[in-house]
Amino acid sequence: MAQEIERKFLVSDPAIVDTLTGERLTQGYLSHDHNATVRIRTAGHSAWLTIKGKTVGATRSEFEYPIPLDDGRQMLAELCAEGVIDKTRYRLPQGDLCWEIDVFHGDNEGLIVAEIELPSEDTPFDQPAWVGEEVTGDARYYNSALSSTPFNQWQDNG
Repeated sequence: MAQEIERKFLVSDPAIVDTLTGERLTQGYLSHDHNATVRIRTAGHSAWLTIKGKTVGATRSEFEYPIPLDDGRQMLAELCAEGVIDKTRYRLPQGDLCWEIDVFHGDNEGLIVAEIELPSEDTPFDQPAWVGEEVTGDARYYNSALSSTPFNQWQDNG
């Protein structure tokens, strides 16, 4: 079974991305409930269909498949009614691991999160100074939640 083990943090120093090259991502959700999400994502000349299971701790099932770019774009335009996520992703390697830093645009402008994928939940890793509060278990920061309840609707309400 394919699994994703990921920890998510707010970024306390946005300048960390100033010297990095990012990739613009667009993603939307065909379905999301407490058991699974089905996502379409496009980046550059590629598109993917991703199914993710329920998160338990920092772990969930994940299945991802490439799809034709035109199909991905059409699905985003026609089937993702709740909203589409627009963000730039930056990658910053750290030893055998890699931080992914997402700078959100549009209705999620102002939100910057960093994720690190781990081989196991108890894998130790260094937390750089630019990494802030951990939000791994906070469902508000799930991209699927941000598509229907964007950051700008709740950021000042804690």
